[in-house]
Amino acid sequence: MAKKDKRFISIYEQSSFATATEILVDKETGIHYLYHSSGNSGGLTILVDREGKPMITTVFPKDE
Repeated sequence: MAKKDKRFISIYEQSSFATATEILVDKETGIHYLYHSSGNSGGLTILVDREGKPMITTVFPKDE
């Protein structure tokens, strides 16, 4: 079975005792997402620029 490519890649991670923050990029659309979790809850949102437009990238780091 061939390894399936990951659609989302993590470009930033920060965590402490019970919280974690991560920036993910969708490799199909290039849109950046912010994920934050604390304890048993979490949330995901699109990152936007100063004009309110979604942050989009076309350059992706090589997968590990």
